[in-house]
Amino acid sequence: MVGAVLTQNTAWTNVERAIANLRAAKALSATRILAAPIETLAQRLMPAGYFNVKARRLRNFCEWYLAAGEYRGLRRWDTARLRAGLLSVNGVGPETADDILLYAFHRPVFVIDAYTRRILSRLGLAAGDETYESLRRHIEQDLAQGINDEQALVNVYNEYHALIVRHGKEVCRTRPRCEFCVLRAGCPAAAA
Repeated sequence: MVGAVLTQNTAWTNVERAIANLRAAKALSATRILAAPIETLAQRLMPAGYFNVKARRLRNFCEWYLAAGEYRGLRRWDTARLRAGLLSVNGVGPETADDILLYAFHRPVFVIDAYTRRILSRLGLAAGDETYESLRRHIEQDLAQGINDEQALVNVYNEYHALIVRHGKEVCRTRPRCEFCVLRAGCPAAAA
């Protein structure tokens, strides 16, 4: 959950460094994060960039998390209520909320990120100007066809998102490496 908040506008390797700082200080829990002076917390988060903003956002999240009953209490909430609760936290947007839902609470919610938008736009499967919610609903409907088991759906969303992230990092970068793309035959962007 900490990683989902910290990964906003930065690479995961930088988030890992910030989490390592928290772990080294024995401060990787909601209560320890809140107990640290904001300046100390910001210093520990420095590798993740925007560390002052992220320190405030992480504190906001931790305050909500503790007040809502922590993992034990929150896991009992239905997905819609949990998503609404996450979105009520200042600094948690749809991507961060869905990241937490899918990876921390194992809920069948697809995460739309920059890689997803880039790849789908280049493939001509998205216009690029869809709202987060409409694109998420569209992907969830397509991937969910024929899957009636919630855990199986979580696994499908998790795997597809992981594959999209990998493809976006390694091949379909900002400057695409189309010559290495397994999708290039059907990709209008590769043909251009």
